[in-house]
Amino acid sequence: MKLPGCKMFLAVLPFLGAMISAPAQETNAAGPLDELRSQITTYIEQPRFNGALWGIKIVSLDSGKTLFESNAGRLMSPASNCKLYIAALALDRLGGDYRISTPVYVTMKPDSSGTVQGDLVVVGHGDATLNPWRLGTNFWDIFEPFVTVITHAGIRGVTGDLVADATFFHGRPAASSLTLDDFQNGECPAISALTLDDGVAHVRVEPASVGEPCRLMPLQPDAGLVFSNYTLTVSSNGAHHVEYYLPFGEKIIYVLGQTPLGETNRDLDLPVLEPAKWFATGLKDALARHGLKVSGEARAVAWPQNPVWNNHQTVKVGEVLSPPLREIVRLFLKSSQNLETDTLLAHLGETTRTPGTPAWRTSEELGLGALHQFLVSNNLPASEVLFNEGSGLSADNLATANSVVALLQFMWRHPAARDFMNALPVAAVDGSLRERFQLTPAAGNLRAKTGSLSWASSLSGYVTSAAGEHLAFSLMLNRYPAPPNEAASRQLDAVALMLADFSGRPAGISAAKPALH
Repeated sequence: MKLPGCKMFLAVLPFLGAMISAPAQETNAAGPLDELRSQITTYIEQPRFNGALWGIKIVSLDSGKTLFESNAGRLMSPASNCKLYIAALALDRLGGDYRISTPVYVTMKPDSSGTVQGDLVVVGHGDATLNPWRLGTNFWDIFEPFVTVITHAGIRGVTGDLVADATFFHGRPAASSLTLDDFQNGECPAISALTLDDGVAHVRVEPASVGEPCRLMPLQPDAGLVFSNYTLTVSSNGAHHVEYYLPFGEKIIYVLGQTPLGETNRDLDLPVLEPAKWFATGLKDALARHGLKVSGEARAVAWPQNPVWNNHQTVKVGEVLSPPLREIVRLFLKSSQNLETDTLLAHLGETTRTPGTPAWRTSEELGLGALHQFLVSNNLPASEVLFNEGSGLSADNLATANSVVALLQFMWRHPAARDFMNALPVAAVDGSLRERFQLTPAAGNLRAKTGSLSWASSLSGYVTSAAGEHLAFSLMLNRYPAPPNEAASRQLDAVALMLADFSGRPAGISAAKPALH
């Protein structure tokens, strides 16, 4: 579910502006274009797709000409292609330099000895990048920026509580329209304005003695996990199978299955049910490791509870800033991270809240309202984008191939085009496309967002043809039962490779491929 952020930054084509301003050109190679259209049509009309639904649109970014479309106006489940919309909205509304602030307050100024005779309050605004894989090598590295802010403010001790204030987000701690199965597989941890390590705790499962329960060892402290251990250690020739069951609305996690003797490094990813409380407890312990004692308890507040930081006595002592927004977008697009996408959507929603906005309007609702306004104001097909949440995990989200390509065309000429394109997975190079298109003309060329649900697969992005033509495409396949041991995404890859191989040369466009940096 989560991949380390790739440090490779791929620049947009250096002559992007020239391509945008060039007059539209018709393709002279009608023969090759007809062949491409025939090739794609023959492929998608195979009998094995009789029960499936295709939605396809392919457009030349150089000429504006539609090269191919099939059911481009059909509403489909786009899966994680939804993330393209949230990324575009964020870059358009806030810009790539924008950073999310996590301020730190005290309810009383430190006295002459550096002691706060009150509470220490950390206020979350939705920075979901507080991860050890980004900030360092272990769990405690997450808290170092906060420890620095607090100690630089001259604070040497706190007599009151350490409070994690997550009231900035309004609404349930889960995206809309998800199923119980989504909560069982670790794909949708609790959404919170204060989140650690993508809201997931890692628990190592190790064998004990044959016939005894396995040992369950949390790899991060303070997550507040409560286990009921139904596992069993079996002999070394046995199979490993361990899973968890979290009854809806409960806090006990049932761990089930078996592990053979000698089995090592088997981990479960478990959703943390109270992420803000996890942050408070972890920060209190991190401060203690630096010799700064908080005498009270670690606690958290979340909407609809009242904020604890905005009274007249509260004093801001500093803040921790997220990475620039362009990096946040890159992190969740490359790895297709659900929680980080929905958290950013909630943050975007809250940036639109006014004093007159009803408190019951959720952050998610406001974010989706901002998305609709973004589409309408930029003459994009808003009626063809029907989302209940932002990550694409909901099967109720709908979009058309036509709307996705319109978004891609818009972002190609957007001031944030470089940030948007650099955030997309690159074929055979990184992110969710790292293992796909190896040793093909698409490798290092195609950059696109993947998407996958039980009965939905999608791939949308950009590719340069063999003749040097820049194409935007959206490929969506729904209701296709792939054969055993074959991912539905392979069907999309076959069409994408046809585009990378396409040798029809548009008039006035050089056949040379541009260099990527």
